[in-house]
Amino acid sequence: MDFTFSEEQQAAAEAAKGVFAGVAPDAVPSPAMTPGAVAENCDRALWARLADADLLSLLLDARYGGAGLDAVALCLVLRESAKVLARVPLLESCAAAAAVQAHGGEEAKADLLARAGRGEIVLTVAGHGRTGHDPAEQAVTARQDGLTWVLDGVQTAVPWAYDADVILVPAHTETGRTVLALVPRGHEGAVLAEQFSTSGERLGELRLESARLPARDVIDTDGAWEWLRDLLATGTCALALGLGERVLRMTGEYTAGREQFGFPIATFQAVAVQAADRYIDLRAMEATLWQAAWRIASGAPGPLPAAGDVAVAKIWAAEGVRRVVQTAQHLHGGFGADVDYPLHRYHAWAKHLELSLGPAAAHEEALGDLLAAHPLA
Repeated sequence: MDFTFSEEQQAAAEAAKGVFAGVAPDAVPSPAMTPGAVAENCDRALWARLADADLLSLLLDARYGGAGLDAVALCLVLRESAKVLARVPLLESCAAAAAVQAHGGEEAKADLLARAGRGEIVLTVAGHGRTGHDPAEQAVTARQDGLTWVLDGVQTAVPWAYDADVILVPAHTETGRTVLALVPRGHEGAVLAEQFSTSGERLGELRLESARLPARDVIDTDGAWEWLRDLLATGTCALALGLGERVLRMTGEYTAGREQFGFPIATFQAVAVQAADRYIDLRAMEATLWQAAWRIASGAPGPLPAAGDVAVAKIWAAEGVRRVVQTAQHLHGGFGADVDYPLHRYHAWAKHLELSLGPAAAHEEALGDLLAAHPLA
């Protein structure tokens, strides 16, 4: 078996490295020193550079101006973005566009995809539900009324909600089916309220009160939300991996230069063992990430549905990135809490990623359900 990335996937990763090379992780005020959001909007200048490098259209077909690549390529790019704490809705917009392309109607595709690929509009997904632990589709109801759909409910912690032109909202019907509603910004019956992440980014609580949408703005294909949810969770694992790799490198550089008793503390056994344990965490995060991304990209069968591999990857990502930043803080000593040093920012982002789309416990429950439904014996 060949586990190397394709030339196209490697080219996407190299392009991402070039775009993110000049991004400073401390370009906005520290979340530790800011009571509200660290900035009103995402990094629009970086968003434009991503569009110019054709990195916003990775998953789109050529007819929409895209490269036609897969989830593996997207995760390679996301991995690079997390190393510099890139403040852009790259995961959400690309994943939402891919879902519209795969499952949406022709009218929605024509209206959204090419513009999203050029960075002219931003898409996001309301995937956290009420708590981030419970299924997001259960937070909103959808019912048909003639030629329109009517939505009611609340979705919390919607990422980049104030930057987005369209929010994809999962909702459940009376018959238990799940649909995806494309809710435009400022739509009647859709109200946003500010929320704030541990990373200092502005999130949105989306309240839907008898919000009416035409049928063309509702995706009712079976499996559309489940596919999008798996892609979002896998992309979150890629972000956690990139962040963790950068933090471990920062820790290695610091402990190699910090001396005690005339020796770098990196040479002390207790320090080396802790760093080695975190390296093992990162390699496990990487292996499970690529397994999940490959299952999504290839559609290959397995003993469990692809959601099982996604759950394993998210469990490792959530637990692993938490351990990496905690060890980094410990080995940096008081220097790690200095707001003039970026480590505390990575810690805050890591906590957000750990809980995004459900903590490890939620995915352990999902994996248990899958194992019960698909015995491996």
